[in-house]
Amino acid sequence: MKLFLREQIPLIIVYIAQLVLILFIFWLDGYQNYSICLYAAILSSCLLIGYLIYRYLTHRNFYLRLEEPHTPLDEFIEAGSGAPLAVSLNGLLKSQYRQYQNELHHYQHKLKAHVQFINQWVHQMKTPLSVIHLMIQDEDEPRFTAIGDELDRMKKGLDMVLYTARLDEFEHDFYVEMLPLEKVVRSVTSNQKRLFIRNRVFPSIHIEGGLNIASDEKWLSFVLTQIVTNAVRYTQDHNRKLFLNGFKRGANVVLEVQDQGVGIPESDLSRVFDPYFTGENGRKFQESTGMGLYLVKQICDKLGHRVEIESTINKGTAVRIIF
Repeated sequence: MKLFLREQIPLIIVYIAQLVLILFIFWLDGYQNYSICLYAAILSSCLLIGYLIYRYLTHRNFYLRLEEPHTPLDEFIEAGSGAPLAVSLNGLLKSQYRQYQNELHHYQHKLKAHVQFINQWVHQMKTPLSVIHLMIQDEDEPRFTAIGDELDRMKKGLDMVLYTARLDEFEHDFYVEMLPLEKVVRSVTSNQKRLFIRNRVFPSIHIEGGLNIASDEKWLSFVLTQIVTNAVRYTQDHNRKLFLNGFKRGANVVLEVQDQGVGIPESDLSRVFDPYFTGENGRKFQESTGMGLYLVKQICDKLGHRVEIESTINKGTAVRIIF
């Protein structure tokens, strides 16, 4: 209603101006029958009011939709009326909406094709990495150890690409089951033994007995791998420990990963889960990508877990997953 009245204000002003002008002309001509003039003004005003009522009733749905900017476009284009302006606008919106849908489907198809290509490429790259790893696993020379370390980095990089590409279609690629927390943690630490040995950091696992969690083992293992990799990467001193503690907190099961690393500045803590954010530590450690904790947060949200992080400079960082 307000939009309709605002649109009709110029018409009402012009009507009043021409009515006053006509009556003024009659008065200059010597016509001074005021009752007839008043009757004519009232009759003319009634005609104007009738026209405004008719126009509002025929355009009512049109104005109501314009006053609701958050109305979905597909609902808006179905709310036409018989008024020529509304019909024309609805026709234009339908045409633009169809074009928008066609372009959206086109880009969705391209995106799916790109994700499929990334998945295939990652799997193809994993094969030669596995072959190279088998070729050097029985070699003890330092150069082969260095090659193995680089292979681990490449494998983690490929996993990050793969899981990032799959994140948008997470609901098609997860399976929730009851998992023994200690078994999952020990499996992840065992797979990262080369990382621990290379950095001379030793995992210390303390999981309360009988702790089971509802989660997806594959996605959760990737999350723990990212947390453990970050914890070891930012532990500069040798012969440090990485504590992995599992315990009950009220009705929840909590897994805490506590390192003895450099810590995170307080100014960066609120942004560590943002994509590509590396902060002060990212400028000191060149391997930082800013994607690890972002993926951890995104995956945990999708799995229904909660992530907490605390840190103290030069003392370490604690990341907790609440199941």
